[in-house]
Amino acid sequence: MTHNPGDRSGTLSDATAPLARRVPDDAAPSDGLSRPTDDGLSGVEAAAVPAGIRVAADWSWRLLLIGAFVYLLSMALRTVSEIIVPVAIALLLTALLRPVATWLQHRMKPGAAAGLTLVGTIVLVGALFTMVGSQFSSGFADLTGQVAAGLETVRDWVRTTFHITDAQFNSYFDTIREKVSSSGNLGDTATSVGLTATHFVAGLFIALFSLFFFLYEGPRIWSWVVGLFPRATRRRIDSSGVIAWHQMSAFVRATLIVALVDAIGIGVGAAILKVPFAFAIGILVFIFAFIPIVGALLSGAVAVLLALVAHGPGIALIMLAVVIGVQQLEAHVLQPFLLGKAVSVHPLAVILAIAAGSIIAGIVGALVAVPFAAVINAVGKHLFGDESQEELDREMTESADEGGAPANA
Repeated sequence: MTHNPGDRSGTLSDATAPLARRVPDDAAPSDGLSRPTDDGLSGVEAAAVPAGIRVAADWSWRLLLIGAFVYLLSMALRTVSEIIVPVAIALLLTALLRPVATWLQHRMKPGAAAGLTLVGTIVLVGALFTMVGSQFSSGFADLTGQVAAGLETVRDWVRTTFHITDAQFNSYFDTIREKVSSSGNLGDTATSVGLTATHFVAGLFIALFSLFFFLYEGPRIWSWVVGLFPRATRRRIDSSGVIAWHQMSAFVRATLIVALVDAIGIGVGAAILKVPFAFAIGILVFIFAFIPIVGALLSGAVAVLLALVAHGPGIALIMLAVVIGVQQLEAHVLQPFLLGKAVSVHPLAVILAIAAGSIIAGIVGALVAVPFAAVINAVGKHLFGDESQEELDREMTESADEGGAPANA
């Protein structure tokens, strides 16, 4: 009986079993044929196409697809901008007025609280514009004489500084008048103004109705929106809504405080310098302060221009210093303190957002562009982040306690 070096079952052991020939993964096949690689390319093709080119090709069609989607989305938004813009304004006003409505809901029914908040807002805005109109009507006669004298002073200063003769002044004036006259027919302009007024009235009613129902049934509307998505994604959609609402509320309330400080600072400075329509300047600064960077430039330019034509270059320079001082206070103290890093958006993103919003919906689009850019930035970080479920639950609870969640705001 011979000795079997295998195990007791009669099979060969690992020590004596014939070893299978192992070929390294990166070794060339012995038969000379190309084997396909993991990305579907044969060895010859993979060697012919560099890895960087393959990666660039993979990214190219994805970027083209994203670009096409963004383009189609922008075209769709422009088509229905008469609806989207009023709803967006209503969302911003809801984020601003929700604490007032919540306080009233503890003392009356939700419908009555929402209606009272809406009516109070309309009355307040109407009173402000009435005061502006009354100041304008009462000071228009005095402004006419001041503007005439101021323009003559500016003309003399420019003529002596830049050596421009009266003939050149008249030539420039005639050129500007011809450009204005040839810019369009008066009838076409009137028709355009009529259409714009119709759109404005329709958008105003859409914004007011949306604001009322957002204040009255905001949680129910948000629950309905979340229910439109597949069940597996609803929790993530709800958490994204919490983040978005928290960002929008923080941005709007902080911007309101900044706008008030800007309006008071520049308005008081204009009143001290006896610039015409100081109160109207303050209201204008308050409205334009909701457009970062661009709004401060426009409102400040109006204040300086009124100071120039009413009192001359000296007072205009002082007014310019007041505007710059208030804007520096806003940029270096108020904005970092009130907003911090929670809703930080890069200045380039701010400029691009304002440009895109103005192209889609004009000045109103520029108003709503930056807060929605902050929302998209925060939601994008949330969706593509690696937050655990416990962190997500804690974040939602904190936002709900602060009044940030759409269902609890």
